[in-house]
Amino acid sequence: QRLGSVSSLAVPRPATKRAALSLATTVGPFGVTAGGIWAGEALVDRTFQVMAVTNGDTLVLLDKVKEEDTFGGKVKLTWESGRWHWYGQYAYTGIVANGGPDPIITFTGWSLKDHGQGNGNLFSTGLAVNVGKFQLAPNFLWQKPLVDPIPGDVPPPGRPRNILDDPFSVRANRETRAVELMLTYDPTPATWMWAWDNVVREDARLAWSLGVIYRDFPTTMDAAIGVLEDGRTFFPFPGATPPRDLWDVRLRIISAFRSDRRFVANLFAGTGEPNGDDPRLIERYGGDARLTTRSWAFEAFAKVGEWGPYDYHRDFNLTFPLHMMADVSRTLGMPRWFGYPQTKIGVRWTWRSLDVYSPRYCPGQTPDALGVLECDPTLEGDDGSEWEFRTYLQVTL
Repeated sequence: QRLGSVSSLAVPRPATKRAALSLATTVGPFGVTAGGIWAGEALVDRTFQVMAVTNGDTLVLLDKVKEEDTFGGKVKLTWESGRWHWYGQYAYTGIVANGGPDPIITFTGWSLKDHGQGNGNLFSTGLAVNVGKFQLAPNFLWQKPLVDPIPGDVPPPGRPRNILDDPFSVRANRETRAVELMLTYDPTPATWMWAWDNVVREDARLAWSLGVIYRDFPTTMDAAIGVLEDGRTFFPFPGATPPRDLWDVRLRIISAFRSDRRFVANLFAGTGEPNGDDPRLIERYGGDARLTTRSWAFEAFAKVGEWGPYDYHRDFNLTFPLHMMADVSRTLGMPRWFGYPQTKIGVRWTWRSLDVYSPRYCPGQTPDALGVLECDPTLEGDDGSEWEFRTYLQVTL
């Protein structure tokens, strides 16, 4: 059992035991993979709240985890013929049968995948078609939890579930209808675009992939977990974001235009929602780029309306109107850029503009209950700004 963390991205979950079995074979032209999971046995007999609406009245009831809630199963079919590649998948998981997200890359770099969380029915299917050096790949996902989330406005004693106080919560398994379309240009498929080390191995003068995703969320979620300012105390938010639709567009570009030079860029645009209960929908866009040439590396990004770099920024929906960074570094040994540890020296400049949704924004001061002046971000004023210039030496032994 993990006892603590300093990040809301790694909240300790209840200790559990898991067992899984997966079998794969071929049936005619189809590849078939089927498996089952047993997990969450330690959560059996724990109680949880459910909400029901009867004749216009909202009822909060108690239920408990049963043995059958610890089982789940999945079946996946694949079919390939020439330039055509198809898959279809269905998964059923009991409310505590958590297995973890699916790391498998099926045919291409689709983002809509099995969340691996319990409490749900999930169906997804996708088709990838190769046309010369291009690949067109639509993908579809539908999922619905077996037990729905509890909204934040539920009457007492009801409350949204959370992973600290309840055996399960509805988060990644939120009811979803989503479609995705990917268009990829890869003239050298031997260095696969979606390999984990593609940024190092890609040998094309230009390769790129464009992805568009639309998600329909018809319900809210259960509560996420936040961390207080002391960095150690966890707490559940009082609710979650409302039902809504989100869209996202991402473009990845990579170029090995010379044997000793490499360029990688990622551009994005779309809408987003926080992990906590703030209902504000953000619109964000921007990108980052990296260029290496021999012993030198250059890196930069510019983001508009995006969350800050730390997890609590997204938890509390803290955004910056404009966030920019530029970095120049030189390796002192054999160049091994793009994520490999190496000894290097560099300089970095960071600049952010601030508004009412940003941390540390202070257009003016007002007295508190004791008459002490403190920053009041709700006052009218111009955007603020902050900057940082650093030099660094990174040593790798």
